[in-house]
Amino acid sequence: MSTETTADAEIPQATVTELASDLGEAITQLPTYQEFLEAKERVEESEEAQQKVQRFEQLREEFMLARQTGNATNEDLRELQAAQEELHDVPVMSEFLELQSELELELQELNEMISAPLAVDFGEKAGGCCQD
Repeated sequence: MSTETTADAEIPQATVTELASDLGEAITQLPTYQEFLEAKERVEESEEAQQKVQRFEQLREEFMLARQTGNATNEDLRELQAAQEELHDVPVMSEFLELQSELELELQELNEMISAPLAVDFGEKAGGCCQD
């Protein structure tokens, strides 16, 4: 009879992969995730939101280019910020952003639970971004 505990036993990679897949599937079933998807769809279907997204993206692109060439002004920045505020004032967009924030908080909590037994922040390192 073995006295080895589950914590001491090596878990096959296939089991870990399956557990990760199960976790991903479980996350898609979270009410917050489902509400987020529905809000995203409403934003995509809203003509008003899409027009304001396009305007904001255009201004942001122009501002980034002007900043790179040293030609960005405070007025350019104010115009970009005003466009962002107008976008965020669209009811379907503000609802989407609120649900996105709630989902990010839930995912951060899950990341902390996953990272707790590890010597590394799982979510941060899994993102693939180099940290100094």
